[in-house]
Amino acid sequence: MASNAARRPRCRERSRRGRSGRGSVTAGRSREREGGSREIRAASPPGDVDASAPPEEGGEATKSQKKTARHQKSKTGPGDPNGPAPAESGARGEPSRTSENGSVPPPKAPGKRGRKSKTEMLLLKLSQDLECPTPEPICVQKMLGSSQAAEGLETPPAGRPKRRAAKVALLYLQELAEELTSVYQPPAPTQGAQEPELERIQKKRQSRRRKEEETDSDDPARDADFVPSKEVLLQVEEEEEGSDAPLSEASEPELESLRGHGGKTSSAGRSKPQCRGLAPNGFHNSIMAPVEKCSSLTCSLRDQKYSQWEFPDWIPLVHKWTCLSESEAAPYLPAEEKSPLFSIQREGIEDDGVLYRVNRFSSLQPHEERRDVSFFVGGPVWAMEWCPSPEGSAAAQYVAIYCHGSMEETHSVAGLHGGPALLQLWGLGTLQPEPGPPEAAGLAYAIAADHGCVWDMKFCPSGGWELPTAPRKPPQMSRLGLLAVAFSDGKVLLYALPHPAALRRAKDTQVKDGSLHKHIICKVQCVATLQVGSIQAGSASECGQCFSLSWMPSKPHHHLAAGFYDGTVALWNLLTKSLLQCVHQPDGSLKLYPFRCFLAHDHAVRSIEWCKADSNFLVTAGSDRKIKFWDLRRLYEPINSIKRFLSTEVAWLLPYNGVTVAQDNCYASYGLCGIHYIDAGYLGFKAYFVAPRKGTVWSISGSDWLNTVAAGDITGELLAAVLPDLAINPLNVKRSSDRRFPVYKADLLPGDGETALPKTRRYGEMVTKTYIRFRDTDLRSFKNFPSREPMRRMHAQEAKAELSLDRLQLESLHKVRFSPNLDSHGWLVSGGQAGIVRAHCLAGLATAVSHRLLPERRARFSSLFGDQPSSPSPNGSPPLPTE
Repeated sequence: MASNAARRPRCRERSRRGRSGRGSVTAGRSREREGGSREIRAASPPGDVDASAPPEEGGEATKSQKKTARHQKSKTGPGDPNGPAPAESGARGEPSRTSENGSVPPPKAPGKRGRKSKTEMLLLKLSQDLECPTPEPICVQKMLGSSQAAEGLETPPAGRPKRRAAKVALLYLQELAEELTSVYQPPAPTQGAQEPELERIQKKRQSRRRKEEETDSDDPARDADFVPSKEVLLQVEEEEEGSDAPLSEASEPELESLRGHGGKTSSAGRSKPQCRGLAPNGFHNSIMAPVEKCSSLTCSLRDQKYSQWEFPDWIPLVHKWTCLSESEAAPYLPAEEKSPLFSIQREGIEDDGVLYRVNRFSSLQPHEERRDVSFFVGGPVWAMEWCPSPEGSAAAQYVAIYCHGSMEETHSVAGLHGGPALLQLWGLGTLQPEPGPPEAAGLAYAIAADHGCVWDMKFCPSGGWELPTAPRKPPQMSRLGLLAVAFSDGKVLLYALPHPAALRRAKDTQVKDGSLHKHIICKVQCVATLQVGSIQAGSASECGQCFSLSWMPSKPHHHLAAGFYDGTVALWNLLTKSLLQCVHQPDGSLKLYPFRCFLAHDHAVRSIEWCKADSNFLVTAGSDRKIKFWDLRRLYEPINSIKRFLSTEVAWLLPYNGVTVAQDNCYASYGLCGIHYIDAGYLGFKAYFVAPRKGTVWSISGSDWLNTVAAGDITGELLAAVLPDLAINPLNVKRSSDRRFPVYKADLLPGDGETALPKTRRYGEMVTKTYIRFRDTDLRSFKNFPSREPMRRMHAQEAKAELSLDRLQLESLHKVRFSPNLDSHGWLVSGGQAGIVRAHCLAGLATAVSHRLLPERRARFSSLFGDQPSSPSPNGSPPLPTE
């Protein structure tokens, strides 16, 4: 009896250890061993120990008695040391379990080691395609009685079941088996003849989808053969011969499986079918899809942000425009009377080898097929801007241009300085897409100013144009637009420009000496002068020269931002009535002071641009190599500040929350000089490399209608690039080289009798020994574009191009501007060091959306103004001037 009593606790302890694992704590075991002898004497009856046992057996019995006492103590609990002893009725050492009502349930016989569990048997039956019983739902199993839930669980003194992990694992396996059972549908005996057909259709659909995913890419060369082969047609016909019902039944399991994994379908399956193949212009559809999207978005947002008539008090008056005679206009005219020699080679047209030399303020006749325009303004071009016109007006298009007086003229940017300057307004005709004889460009009129050179100019985005036939009583003239000009004396002047026809009709000027100039050159009194400071401050600007301007893009366009030499950004309210910000001058003009100034950069602000979608945001680029995004409601710190390279100009397109940046190559890493798109920081995208350039990119411009940017650099190449949808991460854009193309390339070549270019910076020496060759690209179509000569030449120059900085860069381009008007949205003007301004039409980028919008807007414009147009003022009558 003693040996049996000693062995039973050991068997019970082994069973307990086998079920609960080796998770006991060593410290608790040592404490139990220290007080083992006292517990045995207190808990065990004296008759349980056999004194006549041998020493070995006695030692063994002593150990078993200690374990028995320890087990009894753990069962009774610390609060009841004299509790009942555990039941041992034929349980093979199984520990007792207590139900909820306190009764002791019968012990559960453990299963044999070789027996498989129900889950394993269920999975085995599923793998052998046998009939499997439907598992009981998990929610039902969780709601079973407490007796079933408590069965198989051992409750330790802490009250936590030890077999909960096994129970959870079992429930998980049953859930997995339930999913396998729901997905696996055993074939019904009645569908035995139809199942092979369904499997064959499914395999065909899957193989075709796999091929489409493998072959679908942005590479237009792989999609060049867009004609389906006979095998593909036969395969499609075989699939269409079957009824629609089997196809839909075959697709239902796929849809159910997608719903079971979150209910999300592949985004590529929705977008890729719309971007397959080639567009009619030769570009891939993935390139042209964002263009159509941006055209529609620009049209809808302009209806919300633009106005028909703004600033009704600023009307051009006849007595404020004084025409100059020949002698009076001479100090303001550019020094060069003739342009350098140049030739034009057009792709697809045989070169005739003619060299042109154009007089000052004259132009070449536009080409009948390509419609490109070339004219000479007299000096290096450093400021240029299109005059906005309403959508659908079919009006003549005008471009404001400023050029330096001399080809070798230099200007200091550190201090303020004045001097003669000439603002030129060139008319380019209607620039309509309809076929017809193109109109030659001509100088409409010019404005003579004494405030130094012009660094930037901006037109009011909308509300400044009215019809040329608007009924105006003298001395008023119909208004063409409102122009803000940044001068080197630190002032910003606002001009109300009249229509050229109205100026010719209304002007009969007294001339003091001599006759009038053959071109209309006027001294003009501005409507407002914008100056940094306050009423107490002096007239001299403390911020230095003004280098950049930006007009508020949303109506009522009453805010104007300017960047200065010391890094200051000033904001003016053009409609303010405050006596501290608006001062009336004796001549009738206004002097405005800013309502807000903040230090944006440590050096000069080289470019500033307003967000077209939300006027609360602004971007600045400075000579401190930083690009900063600002929220005008919180100017204590920028939204994002990026220091990468020396930026020359930025362009903020309408649909995106980032800017496209042109850069100088002095700080750029090798291979990274060029054009970059930089996110404002909201989406967290990395910079997208639009196009590499070898030299400094002087200017960049973007078209909201075409989703395209154009840039001119020091090498004389005018490059355009169609941007991808930058609302999506641009890292996934493939073959970005297929998105850019050259508009034209200007090369400086040695003249007759010369073998090399002269190493001189003198314009007089350079112009007599060289000539400029313009090589134009046929922009009417982009079919087979990667294999055409302009593209191959562009890629070759991107890889290795030579820069000669020890001579005058007569071929370099300084300013590039896209037309913001819908009637001429495909036109692009550019000018540079040679003083030759050229206009090109990107007709190949026209889309079906633009072809649809143009007649709609024309019909809308005609319905608004009718046959007898009037001034588009809010009250229907022309506003009166304020004297």
